[in-house]
Amino acid sequence: MNDPKMKLLDAAMIHVAFDGWSNATFQAAIEDSGVDPTVARAVCPRGAVDLAVAYHKRGDAQMLEALKAEGLADMRFRDRIARAVQLRLQLIEDKEAVRRGTTLFSLPQYAPDGAKLVWGTCDAIWTALGDTSKDINWYTKRGTLSGVYTATVLFWLGDTSEGDAATWAFLDRRIDNVMQIEKVKAQVKKSPTLSMLLAGPNWLASQIKAPARFSKDDLPGSWTAPRQ
Repeated sequence: MNDPKMKLLDAAMIHVAFDGWSNATFQAAIEDSGVDPTVARAVCPRGAVDLAVAYHKRGDAQMLEALKAEGLADMRFRDRIARAVQLRLQLIEDKEAVRRGTTLFSLPQYAPDGAKLVWGTCDAIWTALGDTSKDINWYTKRGTLSGVYTATVLFWLGDTSEGDAATWAFLDRRIDNVMQIEKVKAQVKKSPTLSMLLAGPNWLASQIKAPARFSKDDLPGSWTAPRQ
């Protein structure tokens, strides 16, 4: 492995449980990995914070690889989502590293990083499961799953049940709640009266488009100007 950031990350893992994602952990990772301090600072300008980000993203990559080997074709879509979230957590070998990361990204200065990482995980799940939405649903799907994922992680961190059975039951309940919301939305669309009342908001929502995957300006989305 030639990637200095991954070398630092692997070396840091043994220290995270004791010192968290801190400068002490970062300095120990430099010593243990043999990575030149100048290189270490170049690839991780924020020290251990950047290692915590890399740790989360590596977990996402492992989840995507695991999903490829899963036989999801015969599952209901809600079960595919549940399985993806379950895999993401099952692949974590060190719960304490996640606990320390949750503490880190709850700090005001790093909260945007934490929100971006959760969003990235949920985007990866929806994309891997074949989501093709290009309108406001692109956002609502990922936003809703972000809430489910965050709540499940917090529950999982305190779960002492065998095989994390309580966590998977909790996850199923949260997804069932989301499915109930989708049923209500479908009923609203079928109602002539409610459809008329929501015609304006629905039109406005229809103008919001999903972000381009290779956006030149790297904006989070796009807006279609109404016709004059």
